[in-house]
Amino acid sequence: MSERSAPTRPHNSFEFVTIAAARARQLLEGCVPKVDGSPKPARRAVEEVAKGAVTRVPVAIDADAKEE
Repeated sequence: MSERSAPTRPHNSFEFVTIAAARARQLLEGCVPKVDGSPKPARRAVEEVAKGAVTRVPVAIDADAKEE
């Protein structure tokens, strides 16, 4: 099973907070919420991450960048 086949939930607190912060920024910019909940963007972002509605996106690392 490849890493891209299924979305993953955060593995630790740092990853959870990082994803929630990025999602809160998206909500502040006008993105549509994925779950019902608090009208506050930061709180709703935490709810979305906790319920698994929002996950991290794996970033492809360029092979040349790894060597530097």
